[in-house]
Amino acid sequence: MSQPYKVAVIVGSLRKASINRKLAQALAELAPPSLQLEIVEIGELPLYNEDIDVSPAPAAYTTFREQVKAAQALLFVTPEYNRSIPAPMKNAIDVGSRPYGQSVFSGKPGAVLSASPGAIGGFGANHHLRQCMVFLDVHMLQQPEAYLGGAGKFFDDSGKLDDGIKGFLQKFIDAYAAWVARQVQG
Repeated sequence: MSQPYKVAVIVGSLRKASINRKLAQALAELAPPSLQLEIVEIGELPLYNEDIDVSPAPAAYTTFREQVKAAQALLFVTPEYNRSIPAPMKNAIDVGSRPYGQSVFSGKPGAVLSASPGAIGGFGANHHLRQCMVFLDVHMLQQPEAYLGGAGKFFDDSGKLDDGIKGFLQKFIDAYAAWVARQVQG
């Protein structure tokens, strides 16, 4: 087998114990050998400001851009805040898409999984993020859609993933792996 595809995983929640971070880690464990998922941290990114994005750019901007640029694919795992994506996620998108004409996202295959303790599973965040990615020329996986409601019940007290959601996550990551292979080899 050839080298696995490197996947930059961007988690929209900054909490260390966030449900979305746990889901990203679970997806990494369920991923087939063709994918190598790595979380790219976004918590230290200064708010995007063109005035500070000069040579040299802030170190956090440079590190983030290099990590995403080195990846062959993108996976976004996010909660929903006020029917949209969390501010750190939007900031990461802005940092990665700049300077103008040098987006680190362009042309890569991507997918989004949103999760929330609420009933609609981050539907608004999922679609707002997709809208940003369409503009940035990211080729998003369309099916299966992944809006995970009731996410507060996905892990037991020891951190073990519930078998009920594990099957769906496996289906999602397998479909994503096939999507990445088609897009990258394309």
